[in-house]
Amino acid sequence: MAHIRPFRALRPEPDAAAAVAAVPYDVVSRDEAKHLAEGNPTSFLHVSRSEINLHPDASPYSEEVYQAAAKNFEQLKKRAPFVVEETESLYVYRLNSESHQQTGLAACYSLEEYERGVICKHERTRPDKEDDRTQHMAALRAQTGLVFLTYRTLPDITTLVEQICNGKPLLQITASDGVSHTIWRLDTEYQNQMVRAFEQVPVLYIADGHHRIASAARTREKLAAGADGNICEADFVLGVAFPDLETRIQAYNRTLCDLNGKTALAFLNDVQKKFEVQINGNPAPSRGFVAMYLDGTWYSVKLLPVDGSKGVAGSLDVARLQDQLLEPLLNVTNVRTDPRIAFVGGARGTETLEERVNSGQAAVAFSLYPVTTDELFAVSDAGDIMPPKSTWFEPKLRDGLLIHEI
Repeated sequence: MAHIRPFRALRPEPDAAAAVAAVPYDVVSRDEAKHLAEGNPTSFLHVSRSEINLHPDASPYSEEVYQAAAKNFEQLKKRAPFVVEETESLYVYRLNSESHQQTGLAACYSLEEYERGVICKHERTRPDKEDDRTQHMAALRAQTGLVFLTYRTLPDITTLVEQICNGKPLLQITASDGVSHTIWRLDTEYQNQMVRAFEQVPVLYIADGHHRIASAARTREKLAAGADGNICEADFVLGVAFPDLETRIQAYNRTLCDLNGKTALAFLNDVQKKFEVQINGNPAPSRGFVAMYLDGTWYSVKLLPVDGSKGVAGSLDVARLQDQLLEPLLNVTNVRTDPRIAFVGGARGTETLEERVNSGQAAVAFSLYPVTTDELFAVSDAGDIMPPKSTWFEPKLRDGLLIHEI
């Protein structure tokens, strides 16, 4: 069962929330973060990406950056201003765009359950990124980014959430991308009902935020949390759990900056020798196909079938693209380290793929059919690992609206 725990949230005053709220630290580059925070001294990017206020040559992983983050955090609490809730609470967090709405529960989730596999993962994490957020959490003594969790929908939880959303929200903002973020605080009665309802959830799945939760577990060890046998704040991680029927996964597409020494025509001939290929103006492929943009033209490439030996993760279209085309035809042996490959989250659209190829930034682009939540569950349940950059979740939760101090 999944144990959830109320917490005393650190949050901005309602009038300050819109200016404070920021995109997650890891979805923007340093330059993009600097641009977004420019002219806004209360943007949470001054905390989550504090290197934007330092010399351009400063390493984002230097001790100077974490010291600056802690200093900026303390200043922001006063400047925004922030308040700490008087009592421990649970929160309902709704994301709403023109085409999609999803509503989840913001709470503290057990790191002990994460380590036991009750909270399941489907990605490997990079030590350098873990090191970064571990040092950031330890310097701030706070978890400022939300882990995106999902679970198989349960009617009792859905009914409770609907009732809560009929009340007056605590915070409500509309972000620059047009997505509204609305947060309700639960009263004691609703909290008790929600805790009992979540006891019926056998497993939670990490959708987005593998590095955040892994770093929280390491920070727990770093701070010797719970050493006296009592419950400690660092024994829990801040997250929002959304039901699977509302969780939307978009494709994480690929571009290659070269064709491994081949001309566009020679590469196309190699692809045609191995796969069924058709000229197709539709950049959104169906399952089992990949759309390839080469020399100004979209092609439909039918992926080869795979047998059961590849496991659940190996049968995903993103894995088949890697194993059948990128590695044998373009010599991409490791997508984590090969500097020739770049990734474009589905929210940026296939127009970005075309732009990169047409401008010469890339030689070829691949648009994928997105992984489904059922596939994510199957991979996690099997203890398997997806290829890197397999899933893109949109809309994104915002940093700075709910913070868990440890």
